[in-house]
Amino acid sequence: MVQLKINTQIKEYLDDITWQVIADEYQSGYSDEILLVQVNGKLQELQEKIREGEVQFITARQKPGISAYQRSATLLMLKAFYAVAGPENVEKVIVDFSIGKGFFVEARGSFTLNQELLDQVKAKMQEYVDQEIPILKRSISTDDAIERFHKHRMYDKERLFLYRRVSRVNVYSIDGFEDYFYGYMVMSTRYLKYFDLQMYEEGFILRLPNKKQPKAIQPFHPQKKLFDVQQEAEKLGHKLGVFDVGTLNDTIARGRMNDLILMQEALQEKKIGDIAEQIYESGRKLIMIAGPSSSGKTTFSHRLSIQLGALGMKPHPIAVDNYFVNRVDSPRDENGNYDYEALNCIDVKQFNEDMEELLAGKRVELPVYNFVKGEREYKGDFLQLGAEDILVIEGIHCLNDDLSYSLPRDKKFKIYISALTQLNIDDHNRVPTTDGRLIRRMVRDARTRGASAQDTIRMWDSVRRGEERNIFPYQEEADAMFNSAFLYELSVLKQYAEPILYSVPRDSAEYNEAKRLLKFLDYFLGVSSEQVPHNSIVREFI
Repeated sequence: MVQLKINTQIKEYLDDITWQVIADEYQSGYSDEILLVQVNGKLQELQEKIREGEVQFITARQKPGISAYQRSATLLMLKAFYAVAGPENVEKVIVDFSIGKGFFVEARGSFTLNQELLDQVKAKMQEYVDQEIPILKRSISTDDAIERFHKHRMYDKERLFLYRRVSRVNVYSIDGFEDYFYGYMVMSTRYLKYFDLQMYEEGFILRLPNKKQPKAIQPFHPQKKLFDVQQEAEKLGHKLGVFDVGTLNDTIARGRMNDLILMQEALQEKKIGDIAEQIYESGRKLIMIAGPSSSGKTTFSHRLSIQLGALGMKPHPIAVDNYFVNRVDSPRDENGNYDYEALNCIDVKQFNEDMEELLAGKRVELPVYNFVKGEREYKGDFLQLGAEDILVIEGIHCLNDDLSYSLPRDKKFKIYISALTQLNIDDHNRVPTTDGRLIRRMVRDARTRGASAQDTIRMWDSVRRGEERNIFPYQEEADAMFNSAFLYELSVLKQYAEPILYSVPRDSAEYNEAKRLLKFLDYFLGVSSEQVPHNSIVREFI
C-alpha cells in the first residue's frame, strides 16, 4: 500500500482540492480503482477536501473498499429498480441477507418480478454507470431525516431514527434518488462497473464482486439448505413483530423484551428437540457438528445431548480438538505461523481408528489435548458404546468426510450450526452475519481468555479465511442446519462490547473497525442480561 505525505507547501490549496484529484494522480500505481482514502488512520470518501497528513488509498481488495462498493451498488440498484418499475408501483425493495456471493433481495408491488424485468433494471444500472453520475452526500438534522423518510414511505428508516441520539445524519443520492446508508460510499456511479441481477426463488440475487476478485462476478451456486434456514429466520422475525432494528427498539421501549427473549428461547429449544428426533429416527451413531467461530457449538452440543437423553439415548461428547497433533508437528501457514485450522493439524488416522473401534463395540482410551504444553495426553478416559450410546462429535472439520474417511456415511448425522443474523438495520442496510459472530467472540475472548478487542479484531481475518477454506464449502452436505442467532442478542451484547471497543487505541490498525462496530451498536437500545436464561447459547459469550 503506497503512502504519501501532503506537505505544508501546498497547504494554501487544500480547500480547493478533493481526494479524488489526488487519487486520480496515483491511480496508475494501483491495479484496482481507488474507492476511499485513509488520512492519519481515519477513513474518508473521495469527495472530501484534502488535508495535511499521511495518506493510504483504499481499493475493493480491502474490507472498507469492498463494503463501500457493495453499499453504493445497492443504492444504484434501488434507483434503477424504482425507475424501471415506476415508483408508484413499488411497495418495498428489501435487501435481506447474503447468499452465494451476493445479496438476496425481495421486491413487492404492482409489477411482475421476472428475469425480463431484472434485465431492464440491469440495463438501467449500466446506463447510470456510463453517465458517471455523482453520488452526493449531505448532512441533515435527524428530525428532518425522520420527516423525509416518512414522506418517502420509508417507515423502517423513520423508526430507526426515532431512537438515534445523534443530531445529524448523512443521506446519499444518485440524481435525486435519496436514501440512508450505514457506512462510506464511492464518489460516483463510474466506479460501479461489476454487477449482475439473477432471479432466485421468490426474489432475486444482486451479484457483486468480492475482495479476492474485485473485477469479476463469481458464478452463483445456490445453497438451498442455507437459504431455507435464512428464510425461516426472516419469517420468524415477522411473526414476532421484530424484523429490523427499529422494531426491536420498539419492543424494548414498550417493555416487551422479556416476552421476546422467552419466545425465542422456546422456539430454539423446540428446534433442537426436532433435530434430536431426526437423529433418533435415523438410528445413526455419529453426530458430526461443525460451524464457524462463535456459533455456539459448545452450548448447542450440550443442549442437543440433553434432548437425546430425553429420548432414551446416551450421548458422549467428543471434541476433535483433542486429536490435535503435538504442536511441534503442526503445519504452518504462508506466514510461518502454526495453522491450527488445517485438517492435517488433526491426527486423522488416530481419530478414525478410535471411532472405528468404538463403533465395533470395543473399549477405547480417548485422548485429551494439553493446550498449555501443546501435547496430546492420555489420562485413563475409557469409553465403550452400548446399544443406546451415541457419539456427539464437534469440530470445524466435522462436515468434511476427509476427517472421517473410514467411517460409513450412513452412520453419520451431520449438523451445520451458525449464527445467521436475521435482523437488519433497515430495509436496505444489512447486518452481516460475520459482525454478530465477531461481537460474540470479542466479548467471550475478553472474559475467558484475557484477549482485548484489538486482539480479536486483528486475528479475525485469519479466522474468516479458515472458515472459507474448511467449513463453508461443506455446509450444504449437512443433514440438519441450526441457526443459533437471536433477534435480541445484540441489545444484550452491546453492554459488554462497547467498553472493550472503546479501549482500542486510536492510532492502531484496528481502530477503524472498532469505530465502525461502535457506530453499529449505537443503533440498538441496550437491555440487561439478567433475563437471558442460564442455558441460552448467548450465555456462552456473556
